[in-house]
Amino acid sequence: MLVRHFAQQFARRMRRGIELIPSESMEALVRYDWPGNIRELQNLIERAVILSRGPALEVPVAELSTRQSAPFPTSPSETLEQADRRHIVAVLEATNWVVAGPNGAAARLGMKRSTVQFRIQKLGITRPGRPS
Repeated sequence: MLVRHFAQQFARRMRRGIELIPSESMEALVRYDWPGNIRELQNLIERAVILSRGPALEVPVAELSTRQSAPFPTSPSETLEQADRRHIVAVLEATNWVVAGPNGAAARLGMKRSTVQFRIQKLGITRPGRPS
């Protein structure tokens, strides 16, 4: 119900012709645990409306699976910087180290490309097998 409501709301606001929500997208949304609040769902649907190119709502299902499989800290002494680094590396690996574009790490992380690039540099993240 909320998915349809948000999709209609954002489609109307953005003057997009979203007419249907594919069953596989709806199933992925139902299966996702939604550890955040309703704003997380709302933001995901808003992004889906923006990125959809036709009458079907294109929900970034891969983003949900990345969120679900994101590893939790293995140690209570892990720092925020270490957790941030580990999460960014996991998303980069899931996107085959593509940062920009609708399926890139920046989109999956909900950040600007430049912000992701800054964090990659700040955290000293390098692609395995590539010189620093």
